[in-house]
This record gives sequence, structure tokens and C-alpha cells, in this order.
Amino acid sequence: MQPLDYCRQKAAESRSSFLAAFRFLPQRRQDAMTVLYAFCRELDDVVDDCTDMQVAQTTLNWWRADLAKVFDGGAPEHPVCRALQGVVAEFALPHDELAEIIEGMQMDLTRARYANFAELQLYCHRVAGVVGRLITRILGFSRPETLNYADKMGLALQLTNIIRDVGEDARNGRIYLPMEDLQRFDVPAQTIMQAAPTPQFAELMAFQIARARAIYREALALLPAADKKAQKMGLILAAIYYALLNEIERDGAQNVLKYKIAIPGPRKKRIALKTWLFGFKP
Repeated sequence: MQPLDYCRQKAAESRSSFLAAFRFLPQRRQDAMTVLYAFCRELDDVVDDCTDMQVAQTTLNWWRADLAKVFDGGAPEHPVCRALQGVVAEFALPHDELAEIIEGMQMDLTRARYANFAELQLYCHRVAGVVGRLITRILGFSRPETLNYADKMGLALQLTNIIRDVGEDARNGRIYLPMEDLQRFDVPAQTIMQAAPTPQFAELMAFQIARARAIYREALALLPAADKKAQKMGLILAAIYYALLNEIERDGAQNVLKYKIAIPGPRKKRIALKTWLFGFKP
């Protein structure tokens, strides 16, 4: 199997909203997005699928070494890293941004709680903000401020993921919501770990949703007008995730402890068309 075919198969198995937003890109950019997604998915699988922490750590170290080969003229072993070589060269993707995604996965190995929002922001930057920057480089940009927009939008998208996945993460022993927020709203960690919603938990989730919405608006304000057209596909992704945030609120945010909300495929396509025609307005 060719490296790009491997990446396409990896991406297709996930059925993620990520690639749904980019399906109308020119083929070379769509392929680059597929490779980037496969890279992120492989790293995420290390944390999710390895039950032995030492094995997971060894695997992440292996990925660091294989990624280095992409940039030092070596011969990467993994098909995703082999596919990355061409993408890195064509779109000038920096080593430090790709490597930082691995550091985000490292955080998942070593911690299951975040004391405050500043700590959570660092995690979100590593697993989502730099991904946003890499997407921006693939889509094309003319102003450096667009990278700041991408980083901030990555934060908004990751916070949406965290809100959606509160219950699933708890079942895996993790709470991403900052401990300072739990204390502020008088929500003991056990409320989340035992999936026992309370009125205080509902207030906590309303706060998380409001903060995420504000960050979507802050991110959009950072996007220069000169780059809005080039970044339109990224804005489609943002619109899909923003719709997910709204759906979580409509369903009752306390229900995130019980199940995950998803946007059906046909609705994603309608959101994509609307955003393409009229833009994204959180």
C-alpha cells in the first residue's frame, strides 16, 4: 500500500468532521489534509489504545525519531511519515509544530487533571492550536496574524471536543475541565466520574459553553480580511463544531455525562454549503 493510500484509509475509518470540511479543496491540498489528519490520528491512538504506559511512552519516542527523519533527509519508517515528507516540502510545515502535537499526546500520558484554564490552554495549543496553524499553512495565507487566528480557533474547537466528551473522558479516568472551575461551581470530581449530574454541574457546563462561544468570536476577529477566502474551508470546520456546541446546549449539557452528541452527515453538508455562501458568524 502506498503511503497516501494508507493515510486515506486511516482517515476514512474515523468518519471525522475534520475531513468533511475539506472535501472540496484542490486534490493536492485535500491530500495534505488527509496526511495531517492521519498523523494526528496515529498519535491519538497511541494514547487511547496502549494500556501499558511504558509501551505508550516508548511508542511516542519512536514517533519523535521517525518524525525527525522527515526533516533531516532520512528514510522514515511509518507510511504516514513517508507521506509527510512531500507535504512538509510543498507547504513548508515546520518541524516544531508537528513535534508539538506529540508533546500534547505526552501530556495525556502523564496527567489526567488540569488545575486551571491556563494549564488546559497549553494542552489545547499542543493538540489543536498547532494543528490549526498547520491547516492554515496548507490552505495558504498572506498575513502572519492568520496564524494567531488559527491557534485561537484550534482552542475553540478543542474546548468543544472537551465539552462533548466529558462523560467518555471520565470513563477513561480523565477530567479535562479545569479543577478551578469545578471548585467555583461546587462540582466534586466524583460527580463527573460517577456520571451523576446535579444543578451545579449544569451551571458548570453552561459556563464552559459560554467560554467556548466567546473564543470562537475572538478567533474570528483575528482573521484578516485578506485571508478569509483562503481560509474558507477552515471556517467550514469551525461552523460545524460551533453547531455541535449549540446542539449540546439544546440537548441539555448535563447529558454529556451519558452520551456523545454528533452532527449527522447531511446536516454537516448543509452547514458547509451555508458557510461557503454566507461565511461563519458565531
